[in-house]
Amino acid sequence: MSTTKQMSLFLMTLFFSLQYSSVFSFEYEIGGKEGWVVPPANDTRIYNDWASENRFQVGDTVRFKYRKDSVMEVSVEDYKKCNSSHPNFFSNTGNTVYHLNHTGPYYFISGVSGHCEKGQRMIIKVISTDQETNSGGKKSAASPSAVLSFGFCKVLLLQLVMSYVASGVFYYESASLSV
Repeated sequence: MSTTKQMSLFLMTLFFSLQYSSVFSFEYEIGGKEGWVVPPANDTRIYNDWASENRFQVGDTVRFKYRKDSVMEVSVEDYKKCNSSHPNFFSNTGNTVYHLNHTGPYYFISGVSGHCEKGQRMIIKVISTDQETNSGGKKSAASPSAVLSFGFCKVLLLQLVMSYVASGVFYYESASLSV
């Protein structure tokens, strides 16, 4: 096989392996099959307890499904007071996907009067990859829609090895055929 063909094969393999970088994110469904609802009176910490059991990273998304309700991302002060008058983000579509695009805490409340006070609120803490590695935390398969990934570097390395082996096989096959 000519050097040009080997280089083309290598570049194609590299290009196709880059698609794996987009599978680093998970989608978490808030509230499971019940959705984003007012929790039972005896379980007002249900959302925060669930959020603290998961390891959210930049690029992950959270999906809120609800009826006759809304979801807001607010400041810490508005979260503490259940104040819905100045949200950073508001949606009342019934199926809201929120992208976690930076590290740190996110504060979510219901925009319906009285729901936040009844426990329909949640803090999500987004950590960096370094924090997860150092803490020994694991990503939770919190929802069936979570996308599993092996990591971009491992996939890229595997693709490069496969490309090298394949180019060698094609080279030796073409060399033996020309003899």
